[in-house]
Amino acid sequence: MLDYKLVQALAAVIENGGFERAGDALGLTQSAISQRIKSMEVRLGQPVITRHPELRPTPAGQKLLNHFQQVQLLERDLARNLPALAEQTSRLRIAINADSVATWWASAVAEFCRTEDILLDLVIEDQDVGLRRMREGDVAACLCSSPHPVAGARAVPLGSILYRPLATHQYIERYFPDGIDAGTLAKAPAIIYGPNDQLQQRFLTGFGYNGTFRYHLCPSSEGFVRFAMASIGYGMIPEIQARHWLDQGLLVDLAPDHALNVPLYWHFWRHSGETLKSLTRLLESHSERIQQWTI
Repeated sequence: MLDYKLVQALAAVIENGGFERAGDALGLTQSAISQRIKSMEVRLGQPVITRHPELRPTPAGQKLLNHFQQVQLLERDLARNLPALAEQTSRLRIAINADSVATWWASAVAEFCRTEDILLDLVIEDQDVGLRRMREGDVAACLCSSPHPVAGARAVPLGSILYRPLATHQYIERYFPDGIDAGTLAKAPAIIYGPNDQLQQRFLTGFGYNGTFRYHLCPSSEGFVRFAMASIGYGMIPEIQARHWLDQGLLVDLAPDHALNVPLYWHFWRHSGETLKSLTRLLESHSERIQQWTI
């Protein structure tokens, strides 16, 4: 039988990025957290965490985290019938891309959070790599661009986000006065969200250009638009997020025929209880509305 206090310590270490912060989150000392991890590793006969080059769960740790996520959700279902077991508020940890958070997500889940008394732990990941968090057992669900679920999970389509290559008139006059070609694409500074952001590369590939390019790294959806508005660079920005500036002519589409439609898939564990199923049904029922929000 698993000692869930030990697994809880493992989850806290991974979620908080360290032993000391995990102790703060659980109201324990760093030493107590370390002892719980050690006890688990002694019991399993193998490590559950690797510390170098970064703090990550081992394959055994990932399986425990996956199991723990599902157990937490199932316990919430049990607490509906046995209220004495319930904690004051439950938390739901979800990996999601920043552009969804900056645009449609809050409107879609607001009523669910209120009626279910759920607190969300959102882990911001690029839509191309968010599924890794589920594979590692770090989250109960994720929103990403992949239609292929990990073992034990399901994926349902929710629509897509339309990205357009946007910049100011001033920027275009400086870097693309005679149009877009391989030479100008190599020299014009772009804006990318992070090292896993593949949208810019996909845009360049659409022009047949696969070489290096200059870019600003800006891991903020709001900051991304501000960079473009300041003529610092051009970037792939959700149309819904930039609609106001597009309507006013403050941002311009560099290449209207080269927009990128990025699909959104909601991934969740099959056996994670009624709370996650309810959220999934809500998102599925709002899929048409979500699509309207994102285009």
